[in-house]
Amino acid sequence: MEQFRIFGIKVIALCFALFSHSTKAQDVESSNRKLSLKEKSIITIASFTAKGDLKKLKTELNTGLEAGLSVNEIKEILVHTYAYCGFPRSIRGLQTFMEVINDRKAKGSIDAPGKEASPIKEDGNKYQRGKKILEQLTKTPQSNTLTGYSAFAPAIDTFLKEHLFADIFERDILTYAQRELVTISVISTIGDAEPMLKGHLSISLNVGILPEQLKEFIGVIEPIIGTKKTKAAKAVLTEVLKSK
Repeated sequence: MEQFRIFGIKVIALCFALFSHSTKAQDVESSNRKLSLKEKSIITIASFTAKGDLKKLKTELNTGLEAGLSVNEIKEILVHTYAYCGFPRSIRGLQTFMEVINDRKAKGSIDAPGKEASPIKEDGNKYQRGKKILEQLTKTPQSNTLTGYSAFAPAIDTFLKEHLFADIFERDILTYAQRELVTISVISTIGDAEPMLKGHLSISLNVGILPEQLKEFIGVIEPIIGTKKTKAAKAVLTEVLKSK
């Protein structure tokens, strides 16, 4: 009987040790997960688009396709940028991508088009749909009382809720995490928008981007945006990570 009791204790101890090892291994794997090549391409494509450096953008568009981004995913990245750096930059990015695709076709490259965007379900009030998505992204209930710039110019609040978060974020070609990589890349590139960058870095964490990946993001974007803007972005990220 005593032997069975000892055997049982040993089995329990072994199971606990295996579970502990597995948990630690998962923690290490999670903490060491780096940005993928596709994620790095999303960052560089968005940043060069916002900067308007079409020559280097062309190189990064080729790199993105080679990294596995589909044609439609890159189109969506370029479309998404317009919400943060305007139609001129976005459209020039799309025109540059057209050139890249034509050049690659001429050389015999066949790039995967990828899936098309699913139709958006026009259920309910668009403002409320956008508001709900914003609540999901920020993990914060949105007040019915407008404050700050939204109260000063209510039209911008309507455009943000109905267009940015309903029309754009509802589209399914890119994930929320991928859209946030585009967003923080553009905001960091244009500079002098620290309050918005702070908000979207926080959202990035909410949608599954790891702190280590955001630190890596700073390293990826630094050669593009320069020392001054990198220093500002790094300061905002440090503030965000301290508050979490």
